[in-house]
Amino acid sequence: MFPALETERKQETLPDPYEDFMYRHLQYYGYFKDSLMLSSPLLRSRQLLFDELDQVNPRLREPRELFAFFSSKGTLQAPRWPIECEVIKESIHHIEWVPPQPEYFYQPTGNEKVPEIVGEEKGTVVYHLNPVPTEGSYFTSSRVGGKQGIIKELAVTLEGPEDDTLLFESRFESGNLQKAVQVDTYEYELTLRTDLYTNKHTQWFYFRVQNTRKDVTYRFTIVNLLKPKSLYTVGMKPLMYSQLDANIYNIGWRREGNEIKYYKNNTDNGQQSFYCLTWTIQFPHDQDTCFFAHFYPYTYTDLQCYLLSVAKNPIQSQFCKLRTLCRSLAGNTVYLLTITNPSPTPHEAAAKKAVVLSARVHPGESNASWIMKGFLDFILSNSPDAQLLRDIFVFKVVPMLNPDGVIVGNYRCSLAGRDLNRHYKTILKESFPCIWHTRNMIKRLLEEREVLLYCDFHGHSRKNNIFLYGCNNNDRKYWLHERVFPLMLSKNAPDKFSFHSCNFKVQKCKEGTGRVVMWRMGILNSYTMESTFSGSTLGSKRNIHFTIEDLKSLGYHVCDTLLDFCDPDKTKFTQCLAELKELLQQEIHKKFNECGEEVNLEGSWSDISLSDIESSTSGSDSSLSDGLPVHLLNIVDELNQKMMSKKKKKKPLQTRKQRNELHQKNKLMPEFKLTEDASDRAELAPTLQKQSTFYKTLENFRSSAMKNEKLSLSELNGGERSTSMDSKMTLILRKNKEKMQSKRPGFTPSCPQRGSTDSSQESAPESSQNFLCSFRPAPLENVVEQPELTISPCKLHCASRCPQASVGQR
Repeated sequence: MFPALETERKQETLPDPYEDFMYRHLQYYGYFKDSLMLSSPLLRSRQLLFDELDQVNPRLREPRELFAFFSSKGTLQAPRWPIECEVIKESIHHIEWVPPQPEYFYQPTGNEKVPEIVGEEKGTVVYHLNPVPTEGSYFTSSRVGGKQGIIKELAVTLEGPEDDTLLFESRFESGNLQKAVQVDTYEYELTLRTDLYTNKHTQWFYFRVQNTRKDVTYRFTIVNLLKPKSLYTVGMKPLMYSQLDANIYNIGWRREGNEIKYYKNNTDNGQQSFYCLTWTIQFPHDQDTCFFAHFYPYTYTDLQCYLLSVAKNPIQSQFCKLRTLCRSLAGNTVYLLTITNPSPTPHEAAAKKAVVLSARVHPGESNASWIMKGFLDFILSNSPDAQLLRDIFVFKVVPMLNPDGVIVGNYRCSLAGRDLNRHYKTILKESFPCIWHTRNMIKRLLEEREVLLYCDFHGHSRKNNIFLYGCNNNDRKYWLHERVFPLMLSKNAPDKFSFHSCNFKVQKCKEGTGRVVMWRMGILNSYTMESTFSGSTLGSKRNIHFTIEDLKSLGYHVCDTLLDFCDPDKTKFTQCLAELKELLQQEIHKKFNECGEEVNLEGSWSDISLSDIESSTSGSDSSLSDGLPVHLLNIVDELNQKMMSKKKKKKPLQTRKQRNELHQKNKLMPEFKLTEDASDRAELAPTLQKQSTFYKTLENFRSSAMKNEKLSLSELNGGERSTSMDSKMTLILRKNKEKMQSKRPGFTPSCPQRGSTDSSQESAPESSQNFLCSFRPAPLENVVEQPELTISPCKLHCASRCPQASVGQR
């Protein structure tokens, strides 16, 4: 009878939509009421799941995802690139490694060389990518593997084994290097590629060199950096990775470099200033393959490998549900993880609060991914604290908000050519899908349950340590509460996290950031976590670079601090609030002393605006939004118009009860009106006779006035206006007025004659119209019961043209 249900399909795992429909159809009509039907060999559906001990009460399989995650063989989805990008076929992989010894900051000697920029006019170009899309162009389409066709060899061809020219490459995932110019035997000038479809944001670099020579000092100089300040000025070192060291000694990324100098470029294009970073290096091996990077890379493929391991883990997959939040502009999957333990009852499940975490909205800030990985490692573990957190919270995690930017090696933007962390209020779902869906997901989550905390992980290019940006709370009931979590975190990680670097001022230029938008949606504890690219200046880690393990440990400290923050014993919370008040008093005294003023904080010192005390948040050079690209401006206008029209047309839906009441009302209304009209006619019969006499008199007046008006208008249209004709028309109108006033009951004519003949001639046509429109049949009760009134001349004119008549007189 139902072939799709009768046929057994072995080796298939995805439920069939037709079977799903038929099962629900049969269930609705009671087809499964008899438990014997469930054991029938004719009924086979992949939508039904049976427990081992309960064959009678099946349950439906969870619905399919709109997008598949991984294939049945467990292979990863290949990244999709813009069609303008060339991509090499080699797979790049790095091992994780923790240096056995601390990696200290570089200590400047003052003798660092500042090389003069030579350029390709005097040097030799050894590597040059094809021109990339810049400002004015925009993303159109993508494909796996990027640009079609044969991949060109961009590096120079070696003339023999003695040729020691380095071979450069960056056409791999997250790579960034636009050009390399050899200006001396072992000296190279490097140009970074700007973010695609922009003409700026040069900070992130990640490239490969081959054909190295041991015990030779090489110098690399990046010539087109844009930030005037950098951590390289205070001891930060670049990262280097040796393939031979990794294969032989299991050594991964390490801080290397000498004679490090960050300085302003002596060349100027007239529009913006460039800055240079120069350093020297000695490679550990001959004929080695080495990589250089601004920070520890973490690619989209790295994330997929990690999520695949979670999906395959039979224990972790029970409390970690992997879903697709959306597809990016290029079609790459944006993943959403929901992490929580199953609750015994629906009531307990609904009572759980939510925590939302996200990372990599800025693709060049890979330190955010390492903190996120540390968080996921701990929350998915079998630790008692992790189990407790999963019992009391629902975690919503978006581990990579901007996969397109990560893939192509951007520093700050998506393929829309804009900083996503300035567009969280966007209505352009198709142009900014990742943040639009993230905001929408959180909006729905807020309708279901309270969101205790939102935190977006970032990297910082100009300050050391790790710190938070929050939002000052205006509600005096929760005064300073938004600062408790950061203070607790600083106590749990005193050698990494700096509370004094935190800032809670909400600037107008940051209104489009995730932190501020979520705060305005109602999340009190809404933060941006900033992690340095360099290291710590605190405690036991002072002047030491952060390693991968340091960043991952901070993910654990976030979990630990959540437990302290939500501890039923409020002792820690109360102590932190008291400490915050004391710190604030000290800060207020400091600010007033700097201004040379005295302040008495004995009274209502808590009423002082916190925003006035704090300085603006410093860090990113793109604090001001660039606005929308030109090709999106018209789309925004169209969407706004559609939204306005929908708001006007939208009517509230009615319940069945309301519809029934309206139907009964409409059905009974005619009968009620008939009954009411009959009773009214019986009561008002005498009055109606008087009213009919009045209306006949009024009708006679109107017909005579209309004849006179037509006569006057026809003569006016004829061309010449004679004074005699105007005077005749005026005389007729006056006689009609007097006649009407004498016939109208309850009124005494008392209007004096008009003034000069000229004025009456000029206003005659208008006055006739005004006079006619001012005469309307008065209500019946007014005609019968009103006493005699004396009307001034102005009352004979239309009320809309004569302000002298009061409302009661009109």
